[in-house]
Amino acid sequence: MLLEIHQSFAWVVIISNGLAGLWVLAANWIEALRTRAMWWFVIIAELTIFVQVAMGVGMVAGQGLQAPKFHMFYGFVAIIAVGIIYSYRQQMEKHRYLLYGLGSLFIMGLGIRALLVGQV
Repeated sequence: MLLEIHQSFAWVVIISNGLAGLWVLAANWIEALRTRAMWWFVIIAELTIFVQVAMGVGMVAGQGLQAPKFHMFYGFVAIIAVGIIYSYRQQMEKHRYLLYGLGSLFIMGLGIRALLVGQV
């Protein structure tokens, strides 16, 4: 059952981070889109990564399942990417929207790659 949830939730991770990335990139040029709700959406989208990785770790550690090669790598790289994006927010203050927009799209790409590798 956890495997099915993990597989389905992958789409939540991919779509939410993709939408967050597009919203923040659009906010870079359209000031009206720069709302508090946008930042909450980015936070929630990034938190989905941690939930997804926790489910994956639970399956590997608790249920003894073995993940395909590089599948776990992409999940952990996504977590690291969130940390890097967050840590650069002060230095990149002038380009904050580009940082979070492109970063969210990068995380979406990692999710797609993990999904594709996981299907093998």
